[in-house]
Amino acid sequence: MTLGVGGSSVRAELDHMESMRGDARPITDTERRQRIARAQRLMREQGVAALYLDASTNLYYYTGLRLHPSERLHGAVLPATGDISYLCPAFEEAKTRAMLSIGDRVRTWEEHENPHALVIDTLRERGVAGGAVAIDETTPFFVYDGLRRASDAYHFVNAGTITAPCRRIKSVAEIALMQRAKDITLEVHKATARILDEDITTTEVEAFIADAHRRLGADGPLSFCIVLFGEPTAYSHGVPYPQTLRHGDMVLIDTGATVEGYHSDITRSYVYGEPNARQRQIWKLEHDAQAAVFAAARIGAPCEALDAAARRVIEAAGLGPGYAVPGLPHRTGHGIGLDVHESAYLVRGDRTPLAPGMCFSNEPMICLYGEFGVRLEDHFHMSEDGPHWFTQPSPSVDDPFCYES
Repeated sequence: MTLGVGGSSVRAELDHMESMRGDARPITDTERRQRIARAQRLMREQGVAALYLDASTNLYYYTGLRLHPSERLHGAVLPATGDISYLCPAFEEAKTRAMLSIGDRVRTWEEHENPHALVIDTLRERGVAGGAVAIDETTPFFVYDGLRRASDAYHFVNAGTITAPCRRIKSVAEIALMQRAKDITLEVHKATARILDEDITTTEVEAFIADAHRRLGADGPLSFCIVLFGEPTAYSHGVPYPQTLRHGDMVLIDTGATVEGYHSDITRSYVYGEPNARQRQIWKLEHDAQAAVFAAARIGAPCEALDAAARRVIEAAGLGPGYAVPGLPHRTGHGIGLDVHESAYLVRGDRTPLAPGMCFSNEPMICLYGEFGVRLEDHFHMSEDGPHWFTQPSPSVDDPFCYES
């Protein structure tokens, strides 16, 4: 039997769980002001007069204001020089003001009024009569369309050239929050493996994972949760039906949660029972591909070089080539932070050079449609002396949680 798999129960595991959140420290307003200053420097360097932030993680990143996007415009205007102005429905003004910690300028619109015209008026009020205005890259099209209809004095550009360079370099405080989130999720993985028993369903396991994250101190609802048994483990993002665990099944669990908004995202693959020769072969190949990615992570190396490192290992074993299956059908990894998938990406064509503070997933999954799949996903962050794991990778198919290693 695979070490650490089976032998416990849902109730036994939940009953002894205590919060691991500890002294996790929120991002300070001082750090957010530094982020705003950097964004404004980039805006001036790029000839951008102002930045429109929608109700997105970009708004939260710069201001600490967490909003849920809807059909009502709710956001902010940040000029290249000067203070930020917030925009919200008039009936939400009191609530919005109560949530502010950066700036205090709030402009409102009534239900019958055109909120896009308010954005334009705010730009003019802040001294931006024309020129380039960067639009939050996650802004819904209806907002962008409303802005361009409201005035032809502005040239709208993608704000990704401002937000991505800021967000892809994580501070010590951000890395600490992600470390706490990943520590929690790894403990959930270990507990989940212990509750497995023949005939348990994927939906039962998903419910346990949600409960366990809450018990251990993660924020609110889960970011995502993929639980797969047997042949469905070959499908990267799962299948639309539940499965029941059988002896000899490959188990793939990919889950994450947040601490102060910062994500974890860890995948473990192992066998319920004794791995057969084919499962051992593919699991070891996946392990070697993941190790090759980590070995290729050097300051200044282009992101695409890490994807290439994984594919060399996989293709040398006769799988692929490229995205062909059996093999690795998707990119090798992604940035992570306030969004579970962020710039930059470990994929061919992304030549962004690795720099201290960047954080990535390392997950070169091997898919064998009709058989099973193996994904081992851990994350690393870059420092001046190279990559550092947030969580230690699984050492072997027989000991996926490092109990004896």
